[in-house]
Amino acid sequence: MSPTTAPRWRLASETGLLREVLVCPPDHYRWVPTNSIVRRTLADARQAPARAHLAAQHAELVAALEQGGATVHRLTPEPHLPYMVFTRDSVVVTHHGPVLCQLERPQRRGEYAGLIDFHAAHGSEFWRKSSAGTLEGGDIHILRPGLAVIGHSGGRTDEAGAEQLAGWLRAEGWEVRLEPFDEHFLHLDVLFCMAAPGLAVACTEVLDEDFLAWLRRHGIRCLPVSYREAMRLGCNIVALGGGRVVSSRDSTALNAALRAEGLTVLDPELSLFTLGGGGPHCLTCPLSREEDTP
Repeated sequence: MSPTTAPRWRLASETGLLREVLVCPPDHYRWVPTNSIVRRTLADARQAPARAHLAAQHAELVAALEQGGATVHRLTPEPHLPYMVFTRDSVVVTHHGPVLCQLERPQRRGEYAGLIDFHAAHGSEFWRKSSAGTLEGGDIHILRPGLAVIGHSGGRTDEAGAEQLAGWLRAEGWEVRLEPFDEHFLHLDVLFCMAAPGLAVACTEVLDEDFLAWLRRHGIRCLPVSYREAMRLGCNIVALGGGRVVSSRDSTALNAALRAEGLTVLDPELSLFTLGGGGPHCLTCPLSREEDTP
């Protein structure tokens, strides 16, 4: 990309006003035993979700995003890529534009092709492409301009992949924390997500106290979510900006706490996706945000 060419899409935080977002219709989505959450779902002998029910729940998510003022773009789903619906992981958009990630699971590696085609079709050039280790978007949290945390468990994002992205951001003057966690939790967004400027939701009984103290030093307060709620994707929310957030309907205690903070909570029914290991954060890839203030 030419230094004088502005990127098609960019964002500098997880909490700015969401203007454009990428989702993928669940036409071929099914539960695949690639993480601890869906393995537990399948062990409970649950019947596979019907396509009509999946479509209805996904439509609720899209309606919530549009109600929040976002333009929703749709990725073309591929029959052999059932987890393509989780658009968070293959690409993360930064202040300099998109970064192409490198997925760890063999069942998901082919997703990169559709993302390359999508961005090319929209005149969106990649700022960087991950080439060291593995890197997945659910582990990347751009807390605010100049500040980010990248989780690495070795299960999805490994330390080499996290360090490569951190190096690119640090070269831009950013402070970036690398946060290790147990791969049982799949991605860091199972344990932590931003809700609004200065406010996050977090599984405080699991996350390292040093990380929580680091957040406090940076003026970020955490609403606690229990381990049980986190494993039901309770922490997995997406901020829309302007005092609005999308959170799964089943997260009743957290949603009440968010509302007590003065936030408007849009709560689509997403149980068929959370049973597969992904919630609102996983199901969305923000493309463009405008910064707002606390």
